[in-house]
Amino acid sequence: MRILVIRNSAMGDVAMVAPVMQALQLQYPEVEVLLLTRASFHPFFESMAKVELFSPDYLKRHKGVFGIHRLYQDILATGPIDYVIDLHDVVRSKVLRSFFNAKGIPVSVINKGRKEKKALVKSIDKQPLQHTVLRYAEAFSNAGFPLVPSNKTSILVANEQKIMAKSYLNGASKLKIGIAPLAKHSLKVWPEQNMVELMKLISQKVDASFYLFGDKNEAAQLNQITAEVKNTINLAGKTSLQQELAIMSQLNFMIAMDSANMHMASLVGTKVISIWGATDPIAGFGAWGQSEAFSVKIPFTELPCRPCTVYGKGECSRKDFACMIQLTPERVLQVLETNQLLS
Repeated sequence: MRILVIRNSAMGDVAMVAPVMQALQLQYPEVEVLLLTRASFHPFFESMAKVELFSPDYLKRHKGVFGIHRLYQDILATGPIDYVIDLHDVVRSKVLRSFFNAKGIPVSVINKGRKEKKALVKSIDKQPLQHTVLRYAEAFSNAGFPLVPSNKTSILVANEQKIMAKSYLNGASKLKIGIAPLAKHSLKVWPEQNMVELMKLISQKVDASFYLFGDKNEAAQLNQITAEVKNTINLAGKTSLQQELAIMSQLNFMIAMDSANMHMASLVGTKVISIWGATDPIAGFGAWGQSEAFSVKIPFTELPCRPCTVYGKGECSRKDFACMIQLTPERVLQVLETNQLLS
């Protein structure tokens, strides 16, 4: 049995496929997977023996409808496909899966719960929605492969990368703390000065070194934090994804926004304290396998307007960004101390 699995973006969403792929390998060792995803995301799955990776070229070879048909042919050229599982469900994946369906190959599609998520931000009764990882698993179940996603380490780091990370962190302070202070959308980002103040408060409590994570376009912004907080190293733009994952796996814990870094650190088995503003983990995008106590946010009883967005897009309707402004460094520090992360 050979399955085509489709999930191209975004980075955090692709990372969350890892617990399902790991469970599939363990529970269905006879099944082989061709995973259609971006080349830059391959490190999430390189340790999985039964997962073959295929990256589309949407800019040239696979551009447009004719390009997607060419992609369909290129996929078939790799070997027979017995089932298609679409975990993305966007226009491109709909067109692609239609070609397989026309050939008589069955297709299972993720239920993204778009209507539920839209209703969530308008509802007074804030009930948690199904987690994205479980939505992925449900698509496999509908295809005849019921499985239980792993809630432990799902992205495995190669031994040589672990050795590199340990060597890099050797000689650092007692606590090695990752900091991922940025996110794609501004409604997900805690004010920079709050993060700086939190890092200083932590340094007053324990001997700590901080490692800043972000992409190369965020490096200059993160340099401002390194200038204000001692024992802080900016890794943005200086490491490969493999190296980032390896370093994350050796940290004592990570402090992150609702972002890809939050998911990556969680999936390599590191404890993650996540900070939430306009978005909320009840929409199904929380850090997989982490304690609910690690999600720091203003309660709905204090700010019934949140979450006001599912993905972080838009602007604050109150115009005061209260969900982040009112989330003080002392409040986050208390979560760290309560959960004995500074011990």
